[in-house]
Amino acid sequence: MIKSSLQEFCNRMVAKGRVSHADVRELAREVLPDGFASREEADMLIGLDRAVPADPDFADYLIASVVDFAVWGERPTGRIDADIARWLVGSLSCGSGPTATGARIAVEVVREAQATDADLVAFALSINHLRAGVDEADFPVALAA
Repeated sequence: MIKSSLQEFCNRMVAKGRVSHADVRELAREVLPDGFASREEADMLIGLDRAVPADPDFADYLIASVVDFAVWGERPTGRIDADIARWLVGSLSCGSGPTATGARIAVEVVREAQATDADLVAFALSINHLRAGVDEADFPVALAA
């Protein structure tokens, strides 16, 4: 379930056509002070990243929030299993491929998790090879079975 304050925040940002530094502060302090409570909330902000230009602080906030939720808020804690990997790949790619922020989220989730499903590792490697020539040595992870 999505908090109405998050829905209202996203509606305002879309109407305004951008996310400012002040908006990111409001989001972190007032709208989601405890981070994401559900995948749907994460999906909403991943969609907002795709919909409007944003201050670079928004990307940093979104990356940290998704990593925290996916790696430490979902079960099994510290691991990205096949279910979480499917959700992340679907949400980040949204049919047309990830944004630059989405690509960074995939890499950071793989880096932070203690073990990661092979599908998410492959997704992160493939999109980042295309975007920035990322070296596979940047992924010191244990693959989950």
